[in-house]
Amino acid sequence: MKDVIHSQTPLRDPNRIMRLCQMGAAFPTRLSFLRILLRRLIQESPTVDEPVWDMDGSGFGHAVFSVAFGGNDYSLIAITQPLAPEDRTDRVIAEKWDAAFVLFDGIPSAQDVDRIRKNAPLQEAGRFGPSDLCLSRANKSVRLFDAIIDAQNTGQPLPEDEIRKVGYLMRTTAVYGNGKFGLADRATYADRPAMNAPFQAEMLTVWLIRHFTHRLIEHLSGAPLPVELRRTLGIGNSTGLGMAPFLVSHPLLLHSWVACRETAFARVRQEEVSPTAAADLLANAKRIAQHLEEWNVPDAKAQASVVETRGHWQNLISDMTVDGLQSPDALHTIWQRSRDLSAEVEELSLAWMTESFPDAVDGLAECLANPFHPELNATMDCADLLAGINEHWPAVCEMDFTQADAIAQFWYVSEAKQEPRLGQRATDPGSDLESPLDVARRVQQLRCDLGQQQGPVWKFLLDHPEHRDATRRVQALMSNVYSEIRDNLICADTAPIDMLRFKLAMFGATKFDPKSSLWTRITMFSGGPLAEEISEGTAVDNTWMPVF
Repeated sequence: MKDVIHSQTPLRDPNRIMRLCQMGAAFPTRLSFLRILLRRLIQESPTVDEPVWDMDGSGFGHAVFSVAFGGNDYSLIAITQPLAPEDRTDRVIAEKWDAAFVLFDGIPSAQDVDRIRKNAPLQEAGRFGPSDLCLSRANKSVRLFDAIIDAQNTGQPLPEDEIRKVGYLMRTTAVYGNGKFGLADRATYADRPAMNAPFQAEMLTVWLIRHFTHRLIEHLSGAPLPVELRRTLGIGNSTGLGMAPFLVSHPLLLHSWVACRETAFARVRQEEVSPTAAADLLANAKRIAQHLEEWNVPDAKAQASVVETRGHWQNLISDMTVDGLQSPDALHTIWQRSRDLSAEVEELSLAWMTESFPDAVDGLAECLANPFHPELNATMDCADLLAGINEHWPAVCEMDFTQADAIAQFWYVSEAKQEPRLGQRATDPGSDLESPLDVARRVQQLRCDLGQQQGPVWKFLLDHPEHRDATRRVQALMSNVYSEIRDNLICADTAPIDMLRFKLAMFGATKFDPKSSLWTRITMFSGGPLAEEISEGTAVDNTWMPVF
């Protein structure tokens, strides 16, 4: 088949869009990881089998779900147990959960299931091996769980308001993979076609967990749930600081994610809009408006932002018509208008436009993975390195790290849980064990010491070995322009929630529900196809901007 060459407008400026204020406004797109998984599931139509269902009348026990996918078998082993109210918490310090899960590579034997039943509930304290791909745990949304069971048992109407408000039966508090706690390294299965894109094993785990929650509540209520309800109910997630440093420690992967997204956006702004595409764009614009109306959160600041975005979006689409969308440069003009409204509306317009042009977008999924890491070019001239900093990170020149606010926070890894934490430098101990997420400070120090240095970098590094990492990162940035967050990640105003939202949007999460600047709840796979719809070939992917 002959490759299609797509024309495109220039990509957006990395010095603008790689700021936390812009990254923290991200929305899911066709290139989000769960969307990639669903497209392959829909294409292959595999059947989810249930070789084991050993649950008592209270819903405690274990189950196994197996699926042949991309030429390999995968199995989710689920274990549930009683949980006292005082032990129920989404915090990482928790030691007990309603349910624990392992995604197993293949079909587990009875011995495998027994081993996982003993270890999965222990989570970090358990023992796992190369056949265990992912480890997860989850807690019930108790109020919604009980309300649906009561409605099923009594014949009363389903609790529509609660369903709309919560949107899931369980929420995970971690989905571990890639070698953590002895799990299989991603490199051992990344060359499988179905696992090539980032986080596909984790997304498959979450999709199967969602299927399990539907089965569990039907087991407890003794009656099947309506298909529309099961499709609406996604899986929740509670995410904290542990996710944020990933974006700093994987700069080339970050570049690939953003470069693919930006290339997709540049392509569609250049596309000729057919009548069919225009009708789809208009329908999706209205779908977004409904999604925004149904997105409500308790946090007053976050809710005010949602309300503002609703108004801006309505303003943007108020005079939108099928004919108008087909006029030359219509999409480019809408994007420019969205930029003037807010970062949220601009990122929403990106997600909206790219959704209607699958032929221009979906192939970019093959470029999202990036197994490489920055390498030091010791022969580069110091003058070229300095020029690279000035061109690709001009904002670092303006930062003043002599001010207390500029270094107010520090990142570290907790000894107890081996999880990232954010400390206050003035009051918290541990700054001597600071993690190297102060990239902006390191780059500025490198720039200062470079001064008028001449000659190859290796000679400079002989006298300044402390700049080796910063040098390597700047060199990577010069050819991978989206690889660095252009902000000071240790200043007093840094809000890790922006980093969390960006990564969660790449996963495909919706209904961001921030609980502080440090953690958030989200929903995944709401509106997504059910297992039987996948196997029957009737599945439709409605996870993008899901509506009730």
